[in-house]
Amino acid sequence: MPAKYIFVTGGVVSSLGKGLAAASIGCLLESRGIKVNIMKFDPYLNVDPGTMSPFQHGEVFVTDDGAETDLDLGHYERFTHAKLSRDNNWTTGRLYEQIIAKERRGDYLGKTVQVIPHVTNEIKAAMKKVAQDVDVAIVEIGGTVGDIESLPFMEAIRQMRQELGREHTLFVHVTLVPFIAAAQELKTKPTQHSVKELLSIGIQPDILLCRTDRFLAKDIKSKIALFCNVAEEAVITAKDVASIYEVPVVFAHENVDTLVLKCLHMEAKDRDLAKWEDIVHRVYNPKDTVTIGIVGKYVEYEDSYKSLKEALVHGALAHNLKLQLNWIEAEGLETGDNSYEAQLEGYDGILVPGGFGKRGIEGMLIAIRYAREKKVPYFGICLGMQTACIEFARNVVGLEEANSSEFDPATAHRVIYKLRELRGVEELGGTMRLGAWTCKIEPDTLAHKIYGKDEISERHRHRYEFNREYEEPMTAAGLRISGSTPDGTYVEMVELPDHPHFIGCQFHPEFKSKPLEPHPLFRTFIGAAYEYGLKRRAQKETAEIEMFHRPEKIRI
Repeated sequence: MPAKYIFVTGGVVSSLGKGLAAASIGCLLESRGIKVNIMKFDPYLNVDPGTMSPFQHGEVFVTDDGAETDLDLGHYERFTHAKLSRDNNWTTGRLYEQIIAKERRGDYLGKTVQVIPHVTNEIKAAMKKVAQDVDVAIVEIGGTVGDIESLPFMEAIRQMRQELGREHTLFVHVTLVPFIAAAQELKTKPTQHSVKELLSIGIQPDILLCRTDRFLAKDIKSKIALFCNVAEEAVITAKDVASIYEVPVVFAHENVDTLVLKCLHMEAKDRDLAKWEDIVHRVYNPKDTVTIGIVGKYVEYEDSYKSLKEALVHGALAHNLKLQLNWIEAEGLETGDNSYEAQLEGYDGILVPGGFGKRGIEGMLIAIRYAREKKVPYFGICLGMQTACIEFARNVVGLEEANSSEFDPATAHRVIYKLRELRGVEELGGTMRLGAWTCKIEPDTLAHKIYGKDEISERHRHRYEFNREYEEPMTAAGLRISGSTPDGTYVEMVELPDHPHFIGCQFHPEFKSKPLEPHPLFRTFIGAAYEYGLKRRAQKETAEIEMFHRPEKIRI
């Protein structure tokens, strides 16, 4: 039986949560025994987001096959069991690159290459490819309806409805119903205009997901239904929630999955969201709080670390804890005095995430030294592992000029240097070590205790590596290399055995963490941080009690 398609579009403004909506619909359908796949089309001309600034685009999510993709694919994987690849994220740039390559080969047999049918045909072919071997393919169109850049994608999904019919296609439109404080009213006009824009290009939405900060009254839903030509039951309140993991449960209460199945004429088993409801219960009923300080260079824009933040949340939920994250600008620690201690004290754990470039590196090294010497649980990811090695080389081994050739090409001690296969390669796009690679874990290490395996597979995104020439002096000083590639070429994990919890990994474990399946590195880090926090607070309370009961000295 051919797959059915759900097309998710957005209107009024960007950042309404189309990705979360698509992921949540996928989650609901899976809870009813339906196999799904999800993909996203991005209208920009970049071939992929790999070379884009984190401040502009946010996180670059990496799949097993090494594709650098939009961060919404992270939501797709966290909310469903779909196995995503480069086929699940297409940009205008990549589509045009493929079309031009075909034209240069002569594949079009002398025809004039045009948006219709050549570009739209490529878009439809990409959709059909991810729809193989699944019941439903969910397709998110990036951008906002009315954007010039999105028009070829809108035309392609319009054609899909024409070719496959209403029983095999469903249009879900995410729109905004704002509350105007001055008038004390919810306003439906933005939604009406958004749907009117869709209608002008030949698309009639079947379901409206109305983003709002309060529940829509029946009269508001009736008004939207009337002016937008949809059934009243298809006007859904997509209310703001405190946790993104509540969205599938909220959609279930609004019977979104039932409506989707009805529109697509599909039969399915009863919904089972027990595990998601348990997650939501933990979110709102934690037993305690754990406080983590993230020392990074893109902290003013949290979407730069989207998967990292969610993986930490997953680790906290595994212990029924509330996560309190503090984002510490690495450059702000480079004060030249001891004032950095005031910024770093009071955390149960310290984490240094990935990143590129020299900015903020010295601040990261200060934070790592603090965590190492004060015995604060530390977790370094990618750049966080590399800077941990640099800090250890400088302050323990005694190699004061130790550095990465990324930050100082002339350094006397290149503890970290460019990947050997990339030497002489100057292009930035897609030239890193990307995707899933195998790591062999050494026995009797913290890494082995955490994973409980001899071999693992994790996703990478890096250009620099640990220099094995410094392995002997650094291991002799106490650094333990606990994970390497099977052939011994690359160092994948390091740790400090004489520290309660100090571990770094060259890969990005956050890309594989899910709320129902927390990644073991994050689960263990949060557990260690919480234990440290309990001991720290107990010691502080004991000291305060002793101070209170200490007899005053009598002056003679």
